[in-house]
Amino acid sequence: MDRISMLPGQPPVGFSQFSGYVAVNDEEGRALFYWLTEATSNAHTKPLVLWLNGGPGCSSVAYGASEEIGPFRINKDASSLYLNKYSWNRVANILFVESPAGVGFSYTNTSSDLKDSGDKRTAEDALIFLIRWMSRFPQYKYRDFYISGESYAGHYVPQLAQKIYDYNKNSSHQIINLKGFIVGNAVTDHYHDRIGTVTYWWSHSIISDNTYKSILKNCNFKSDQNSEKCDDALYYAMDHEFGDIDHYSIYTPSCRRASTGKPVLSPTLKNTLIRPRFSGYDPCTENYAENDVLGRNWKDSEASMLPIYKKLIAAGLRIWVFSGDTDAVVPVTATRLSLSRLNLKIKVPWYPWYSGAGQVGGWTEVYDGLTFATVRGAGHEVPLIQPRRGFILFRTFLSGKHLPTSSTT
Repeated sequence: MDRISMLPGQPPVGFSQFSGYVAVNDEEGRALFYWLTEATSNAHTKPLVLWLNGGPGCSSVAYGASEEIGPFRINKDASSLYLNKYSWNRVANILFVESPAGVGFSYTNTSSDLKDSGDKRTAEDALIFLIRWMSRFPQYKYRDFYISGESYAGHYVPQLAQKIYDYNKNSSHQIINLKGFIVGNAVTDHYHDRIGTVTYWWSHSIISDNTYKSILKNCNFKSDQNSEKCDDALYYAMDHEFGDIDHYSIYTPSCRRASTGKPVLSPTLKNTLIRPRFSGYDPCTENYAENDVLGRNWKDSEASMLPIYKKLIAAGLRIWVFSGDTDAVVPVTATRLSLSRLNLKIKVPWYPWYSGAGQVGGWTEVYDGLTFATVRGAGHEVPLIQPRRGFILFRTFLSGKHLPTSSTT
């Protein structure tokens, strides 16, 4: 019914693709768009993995599928596609969903929905989507199922996992066989994310000692409202210290210059004190990839995902969190500070993992109920900047093993 015979400019492939809409609210007219790329081999035995981009408001098709983990890349002629050798559908069936309604091809017939979205409704709609989608694709009922995503999907992913867990507990017919989730450069805990972000700027010599001290002194990391002195310190950093770098991947050459006007402090992404959209390449700021109305009008954002982590760790789910270590937007320091509050017992102490050819892929530590890993040389979008390392990380996550300790991978 929803089968894709071939995309425009697509090379021949041996796997199946499907796309279409699933209604999630009949009264309001909300429907979510999906694109399923089945595994390149033995799709009937491979797990199903849902991918969600963050934002809020970023397209999983324009962003995750087209630039990160999907099977195709766009050629320079912009009229044809080529195969992504590190596509995640080499090891799983990947389901991209545009969430919430209003993102990408997903829509609502009630325009006020665009100014009334938030964490709670996004998770509720996503659960309804999965239940109805599996009725359309019954072969995926009871299949091992994982959720993945990055950035503000650090909220979407654990919140949806909790919804599924609670749904299964209260249902005699558990069609969603949730096994775990994996999130990267994930917005996790407002307070510790903010401290960790400013610390990253300072530790990577992006801001001066004086500015670092001024931000720590004048900014209330527990509040979503900045004081005038806090704003002054942040504006000084942006105007005089940040420079023209890509904050999403600080060692990648910047592909567009910073705004000539005064940057605006944005409250929409609450993991950091600012959202440095004015410098560095972020596809989610492009009109084709993001519905900015959603982000500017986001109604509810939980202060911390840590209580959900504790609940789902106790439930026995497989949980991995990874961080590209050159991201200054949701940096590795923010994630480490946030996760440290879980006070988890260390099972396998910190060690370097390898991505082949004698190269360290990053560092990892395995806790009781959670694995944390860094990806060396990767920015905010790990599979975009370091596709091989991102693929090895994902493949290892699915295998249930530890990341490789030797250079042969």
